[in-house]
Amino acid sequence: MPHEPQASAAPDPVPDPVLAAFRKSIDNIDAALIHILAERFRITQAVGEYKAKATLPPADPDREARQIARLRKLSEEADLDPEFSEKFLRFIIDEVIRHHERAQAG
Repeated sequence: MPHEPQASAAPDPVPDPVLAAFRKSIDNIDAALIHILAERFRITQAVGEYKAKATLPPADPDREARQIARLRKLSEEADLDPEFSEKFLRFIIDEVIRHHERAQAG
């Protein structure tokens, strides 16, 4: 039997306008992140196809290390936890490598 979504709690009869404004901004940022990630993966898919045709390895550990160092520094400058940024970037890199390996497999 498919999982059916649970009914959510009834919304506040009088929503907090400050909280609603914050949430609207968060929703807009989340939407932008999804579009940015989609564009990034479109580009990395093209890179994977190119690497497969050029018989280049799917991973480039030197570039990955440089990117992580660069983004950790940017995170510190932006007052964002560099550990979080590295984990997030590592997740993306691992997914890209998986796509590149799949492209090379044919």
